Amino acid sequence: MNEIPGPIAPPARLLMGPGPISAYPSVLTAMSAALVGQYDPFMTATMTETQELYRRVWGTSNDATVLIDGTSRAGIEAAMISLIRPGDRVLVPVFGRFGHLLAEIAERAMAEVHTIEVPWGQVFPVSAIEQAILAVKPQLLGLVQGDTSTTMLQPLDEVGALCAKHGVLFYSDATASLGGNPFEADAWGLDAATAGLQKCLGGPSGSAPITLSERAVELIRSRKKIEAGIREEGDEDAADFIRSNYFDLGMILDYWGPRRLNHHTEATSMLYGARECARLLLLEGRDEVIARHRLHGAAMLAGVQGLGLTVFGDLAHKMTNVVAVEIPEGVPGDAARTAMLTDFGIEIGTSFGPLHGRVWRIGTMGYNARTDAVLQTLAALETVLRRFGASVAANGGVDAAQGIYASAGR
Repeated sequence: MNEIPGPIAPPARLLMGPGPISAYPSVLTAMSAALVGQYDPFMTATMTETQELYRRVWGTSNDATVLIDGTSRAGIEAAMISLIRPGDRVLVPVFGRFGHLLAEIAERAMAEVHTIEVPWGQVFPVSAIEQAILAVKPQLLGLVQGDTSTTMLQPLDEVGALCAKHGVLFYSDATASLGGNPFEADAWGLDAATAGLQKCLGGPSGSAPITLSERAVELIRSRKKIEAGIREEGDEDAADFIRSNYFDLGMILDYWGPRRLNHHTEATSMLYGARECARLLLLEGRDEVIARHRLHGAAMLAGVQGLGLTVFGDLAHKMTNVVAVEIPEGVPGDAARTAMLTDFGIEIGTSFGPLHGRVWRIGTMGYNARTDAVLQTLAALETVLRRFGASVAANGGVDAAQGIYASAGR
């Protein structure tokens, strides 16, 4: 007879990769709170409260600011499947793995997809995006803000006005960047933006914040179809309806709105966790959290440079919260990552596509954007590099990081 395993007991880990990261302890505590029914007054009040918190996180007054139950990719798919009509032209500037993901999801939504590309490690000048918009004449521009595969942060502040000028819907995936880098949904003219909890917001994967402009909501409403069984007399029944049931933002917005449409059962524990992520960010202060990510990211950057490692990509456009370093010649990348994990309990990341086996990615985000996590990681990395024969300066990483902290008065 097969034995029944014991209770779950994960090993202690310091997650210093590109995400997921170690969650804030209070987020995990919030997720263990008692469940209530989906129409309990406490439940609906918590949903409304969470919406208001995320409006402040996104920098928006959008009423249509909700959570999608699922990982960050669920938010991406909900936005794109709901905003893209079959045959629409969609433009995706690709500067890393996740631009390719947006293009694939748009293709699955039956769009006519057009891409432009720059080498990994670079971002797009606004002029290149405008040139592509003029050539393609898309209905929607899909643009990643921060792509962890390359660690690059695409400037968005001028893109919204460009899209408005040419009548293009503007969607951005901010999964890897929201909370640790500036994001101003209203000021930058976003029509839709999505994220996840597992990066700078400091929670687990499984809930996807989304915000939608009135223009985006108008398009979604024009494609509305309410499923049989909950449909009422007079409900919309568009012929060009959204082709997903679960990711139909028309019905999801009715679920989160005054109608409380019975679309699906809200993931209660994830709601609690997402609420706590936003509460902590706003309690510390949006600008203060971004500054904290900037400080600890700068310390990690200085630290890896102090170890003699070469940093990948255009540093002028690097995210605050993750750095990619070239694996030194002769050092087995995967074996070194394994040693970091097994000997020190610290996880750092590899990468994808043309960077697979070429770089490590080290994150400083959310709960782990703090001094002790940075210094422990650098000390462990120095030990592992020496073990595999790399020539590194003694205490070079820790000393360089402490120099950043000293200059900041820490």
